[in-house]
Amino acid sequence: MTTFAFEDFKPGHFGQFGPRRVTREEILAFAAEFDPQPMHLDEEAASRSMLKGLSGSGWHLCSLIMRMMFDGFIGGTASLGSPGVNELRWLAPLRPDDELTLDVEVVEARVSRSRPATGIVTFRAVARNAAGQALCEMVSPIIVRRREDIALEQAG
Repeated sequence: MTTFAFEDFKPGHFGQFGPRRVTREEILAFAAEFDPQPMHLDEEAASRSMLKGLSGSGWHLCSLIMRMMFDGFIGGTASLGSPGVNELRWLAPLRPDDELTLDVEVVEARVSRSRPATGIVTFRAVARNAAGQALCEMVSPIIVRRREDIALEQAG
């Protein structure tokens, strides 16, 4: 069931999602399959890296952010997908047993000029560990159906 239409996204703080604990085993499994660099797979090599210890891949962190956003609100949004990511910054390492929370802000919400039955909502999501340290920041738009378009489909 769709909970959120374009009109539900007003600029400003939207919500906080989580916490989500990330285990050492998850970090190792993701790295083994998708990003097998030493700092993500081997404690000793990781301790000699600039990260100074085992850390999750930034791509793993992005995947966790996407899951937290989906579980938190996108799964209940009349989303038609995303045209991409505007900005992505890894700010600090993801560590085994980190408890992630995700702060989400609506940066902009505007009606699409080319498809007025939809709007474009741009989000800033910041993943933080339990100490409040920002680990990753992502700015990304999604295309969302407008309430009137949803109502027309349901009526017809």
